[in-house]
Amino acid sequence: MTDYRDAIPYLSPVWTHYTPIIVDRAEGAVIYGEDGNAYLDFTCGIGVTNTGHCHPKVVEAIRQQAGLLLHGQANIVMHKPMLELVNELRTVMPPVFDSFFFSNSGAEAIEGAVKLARHASGKPNIITFQGSFHGRTAGTMALTNSKTIYRSGYQPLPAGTFVTPYPYAFRYGWDEEKTSQWCLEELEFLLQTQTAPSETAAVLIEPVLGEGGYVVPPKSFMKGLRELCDRNGMLLIADEVQSGFGRTGRWFAFEHFDILPDIVVSAKGLGSGLPISGVFSRQDLMKKWAPGSHGGTYGGNAVAAASGVATIRAMRDENMLENARQRGLQMMTGLRHLQEEYPVIGDVRGMGLMIGTEFRTPDRQPDKATAKAVVHACQDRRLLLLTCGAWDNTIRWIPPLVVTAAQIDQALTVLKESLQEVVG
Repeated sequence: MTDYRDAIPYLSPVWTHYTPIIVDRAEGAVIYGEDGNAYLDFTCGIGVTNTGHCHPKVVEAIRQQAGLLLHGQANIVMHKPMLELVNELRTVMPPVFDSFFFSNSGAEAIEGAVKLARHASGKPNIITFQGSFHGRTAGTMALTNSKTIYRSGYQPLPAGTFVTPYPYAFRYGWDEEKTSQWCLEELEFLLQTQTAPSETAAVLIEPVLGEGGYVVPPKSFMKGLRELCDRNGMLLIADEVQSGFGRTGRWFAFEHFDILPDIVVSAKGLGSGLPISGVFSRQDLMKKWAPGSHGGTYGGNAVAAASGVATIRAMRDENMLENARQRGLQMMTGLRHLQEEYPVIGDVRGMGLMIGTEFRTPDRQPDKATAKAVVHACQDRRLLLLTCGAWDNTIRWIPPLVVTAAQIDQALTVLKESLQEVVG
């Protein structure tokens, strides 16, 4: 029999590989490689396995549904898992969100949200933010600004997108309120110089910047953004693909800012590993979306929807949001103590279990080399981490929401050992 590893050279090289690990199985916060080693996984498949790897309730729901119905296309039949998922979502979302559309991936849902905004408003343009990541399709590449690699070689991209600064206080070297005010003023200036409110359908924002560096905006900015959209007749779309489903200690990150978006996009953590995403909005907007103008063969797949139902129930029944808050506080405290000892960590920021540590040189230049070296040193000690940000100089900490206090302590110990090795 041919060894399956012989297939590795045949994988497309467009995929980069952070590690050489071939997974045998995984459980909770731990991945077990075929080499017999156990790895503490603080990547979560890029923020997907919020309930941990192979949560028993999610696995059982998948097994049961797989024996009943694998696929029932939503235009042809309605199936129980999708309807159950709607009911579960209504228990965790503000009542204003009373209309739901399902897709497969975050990019696909972002495309859907933009199409909804354009139909509902009758206007063509979208404003997005520096550092944003919204997907890899042609439409979502046009909305993405976190790294040139995501767009390079594919341009020209679809028109109608305009970019404004994200309130990234640490990068500017200002306090939060100065940053907030300046970014709101820049957005107002954009509306005066590049796209008028009369032709702008929506502003699309990640309530916590993801791939762009795990940046938390000031509350005053988010409230000001909501007011600005209302005043100018523009919709506000929250991209909660990475920040949603408990990642920040609330069901959705926008809840931290006491605002309500008009449209919410969700994916990643919704299915605990199965591909499912959603566009959530109000009936009055959804009714303006012309029937048949959007769709998809696999959207709301029966097995994936069953996984979504089990995910929400497990998170609620096992108090995972509270654990995210408590373990997030533990991790943030530990990281800030290490920052005092190792000034190469220029900033520690985040919410819940969505935390970034940004590495800078003594003259405040982005320090990708150290960040990458620390990640590799952690990997050698069997802790898996990812970097992010325009310069890849921010380590992101995204363990599953079931992570234990002991596992957080273990990760902090590994980080300290790795910093001692790399920095001295």
